[in-house]
Amino acid sequence: MFHTFKTHTVESVTSGHPDKICDQISDAILDECLRQDPKSRVAIETLGGHGMIVVCGEVTTNAKLDFEEIARRVYREIGHQNEVKVISNVVCQSPDIAQGVDTGGAGDQGIMYGFATDATPEFLPKSVVLAHKLTRGLQDLRESGEVPWLYPDGKSQVTMNSGDIKAILVSCQHHNEVGQAEIRQTLIDKLIKPLNGDISHIEILVNPTGKFVQGGFEADTGLTGRKIMVDTYGGLIPHGGGCFSGKDPTKVDRSAAYMARFAAKNLVANGLAKETLVSVAYAIGRAEPVMVEAINEKSESLAQVLKDKFDFRPLAIIERLDLRRPIYRQTAAYGHFGKAGLPWEEIVNL
Repeated sequence: MFHTFKTHTVESVTSGHPDKICDQISDAILDECLRQDPKSRVAIETLGGHGMIVVCGEVTTNAKLDFEEIARRVYREIGHQNEVKVISNVVCQSPDIAQGVDTGGAGDQGIMYGFATDATPEFLPKSVVLAHKLTRGLQDLRESGEVPWLYPDGKSQVTMNSGDIKAILVSCQHHNEVGQAEIRQTLIDKLIKPLNGDISHIEILVNPTGKFVQGGFEADTGLTGRKIMVDTYGGLIPHGGGCFSGKDPTKVDRSAAYMARFAAKNLVANGLAKETLVSVAYAIGRAEPVMVEAINEKSESLAQVLKDKFDFRPLAIIERLDLRRPIYRQTAAYGHFGKAGLPWEEIVNL
């Protein structure tokens, strides 16, 4: 199995976590650029913390947009209400990079990975699916009003051993007047038990410090691209190191990772493997990857099937997955994979 260790732990964070706020701002800006100009090239980084948001990056686009307004709107939509100062410094993309992308080449060198397993309907490891369901559940309980004392920031962590859940950790930002005993019992009853049933064999940890009132940018600094393991496979398989959010699909950090997931999922869905790890690597300015490989759970190569069925040239990826659309903000919280309706999650006949 590729999620190597019998004992492993993965985590997720809510949409109100500082790093995820930044990812969502960066992807909201990307979406607006693509909405107005589908051929926009965008590389946006967001930094936030302690009353300030800074938006910085490079774009090549005909779109007209107010970076500061988008940042404030996303921050409010997530659920944080404190006032923030927004500064933007966005310039045109380097012509040295553009000359390679203009001819269909990769926008940078890099290594990308995709993974799929038949262990869950989402084609993801069980621990990864559960971690995201816990944090998404926190958001749902808050937004529905069912638990009115919940605030936007939060985290989850799931520990497994030989396929069994051993520990669940949930940390949630909350109103100052609610006590720890109520928080723990409410989340057990309304979040953890509904997802797990019998929890008698599971160690349950809720807000281990005993208090989590201050959150978001009031408590911590956030940065685009700092939750790349949460975004992908929980650290259970390799990661090339490049983040996704704020990058248009000419950036292979994003588009090739999506294509690798698409290929891996379809190799599994078509019965060619129970688990598949796909890896691809690029040289800047060159369209053809310098490496394409796929291995199954028996460490057997599926590279020939991969090369026959999937084209990993950047423009071919963009065309096959129809990536020049404003579809990216929805990916910027609770993982980029396993969500219905995203083009790289489609199952096709090989």
